[in-house]
Formats: sequence, C-alpha cells, structure tokens
Amino acid sequence: MNASDQPMGDGEAAPPGLCAFKGFNFSCVHANGFEKPHGPNITFLNEDHFVLPTFSTAAKIRVAITCVLFISSACFNMATLWTITYKYRKKSHIRILIINLVAADLLITFVVMPLDAVWNVTIQWYAGDVACRILMFLKLVAMYSSAFVTVVISLDRHAAILNPLGIGDAKKKNKAMLSVAWTLSLLLATPQLFVFHTVSRSQPVHFVQCATVGSFKAHWLETLYNMFTFCCLFLLPLLIMVFCYGRILVEISRKMKKAEGEGKRHLRL
Repeated sequence: MNASDQPMGDGEAAPPGLCAFKGFNFSCVHANGFEKPHGPNITFLNEDHFVLPTFSTAAKIRVAITCVLFISSACFNMATLWTITYKYRKKSHIRILIINLVAADLLITFVVMPLDAVWNVTIQWYAGDVACRILMFLKLVAMYSSAFVTVVISLDRHAAILNPLGIGDAKKKNKAMLSVAWTLSLLLATPQLFVFHTVSRSQPVHFVQCATVGSFKAHWLETLYNMFTFCCLFLLPLLIMVFCYGRILVEISRKMKKAEGEGKRHLRL
C-alpha cells in the first residue's frame, strides 16, 4: 500500500481534466495537461471534463478483501501478543522483538486498514483537515514501523548467526535499534502533516478530498518526495534484509561444509 493511496474510481487511467492519483499523491490535472496549483481548503472552480470518482466494483472488492484481512490480522496479532505477554514471561531479547513487531502490525491493522476501507466507501473525505493530516501521518508511521522493526529482526538474526558469542549484548543492542526504528518512523512520516490537507470543489457538486494538491511548488519536488518515501519504506529495508539473510545462508553453508569435511576426516582415521 502506498504512503497516500486514495480511492480512485474504476481504477482506469485518468482522462485529461480528471482528478487522478499519481504515485503516492492525489493530483488534479486540467484538460491541457498542466497541474493547477492549489492550497489548503481552496475551492476548485468549474473546470471542463471533471469526473468524480465512484464506489466501483473494484473498490467494493478491495473493501471486502480489506475487511477479511482486518479481522484475520486483528485476531492473529492479538493472540500472539497475549501468548507472548502471559505464557512466555521470560524477558529474552527475542520476546521484545516480537512484541514490537506485533505492535507495528496492530498499528497497520487498526489505522491503515480501516482508513482504506472507509475511504473507499465514502469516496470523499468527511473528517476535516486536522484528521486528514493526522491520519495520513499515522498511516505512514504504521508502515514505516512495520518495515523498520522487520529490519531490526533481520539484523538480530544476522548477529546471532555470525557472532553467537555476542548474545549477551543482544538485548541492549535490540533495544537501541528498536528505539532508532520507531524514532525514524515518526520523523520520516512528519512531512505528511504538512503535505496533506483537505481540498474541495463546488461544481458540479460539492466534493472534498484529503490530498497533496498544491503542496509542491514543482512536479519534480512531488516526484522526489515519492521516490524518497519509496526508497525508505521499501527499497532500503529490502536491501538490508537481503544482505543479512544472504550472509546467514552463506555462513550456514560454510559451517555445513566444514562439518562434513571434519566428519569424513574422522571416518578415515
């Protein structure tokens, strides 16, 4: 899910003059192909070829799938949290990692999923400007925290396999990495409080949306923000995890070959 996904009608490419969704942001484009600048809570004037999004079949399917995922995610994560909290009270360094991962997943479950489902149903934004900014901020915090905590787990597994003698310091290191992960999640999501706002249109009908329209002075700045978010949210965590688990596989393979070699030598003796 993108950092600022919005409901987008039938999911088709937007024609000229249509409010469209590009990458992470919601934008309105004129029939001449140029984006019109807007500020917070500015009313759209009557424009040609403006088409309002609808609660399409694709949106209905998306809402149904989101509801199923919401129920399953809430049940499984709450069950995991209860099990870790009450059945396994030994405070190992793995326990704190799992608790933080469950917390991040529950944040996605109770912020991102309901927001996406309700927004697809209502099409418009009815919660006001303050809620627009706060919910878009929390949405990105949830996604960042889930990605970063997963990275912390991969770094912990990397250290456990490649440096097993350092297990004594694992708890302290994990707490430090988790603090960095949550702090980065909050900091990197902070721009959402400023780039998102409510925009409205009075013709042909009154229509309000939570969008980034008018927040960027130039299109390349919007593209840069989207690419930065993509790299921090998906690309960088993926590269770190591939590196960690790649080295783990190499180390395990090396130790297995070494063990096989020693076994053959003992057989000869």
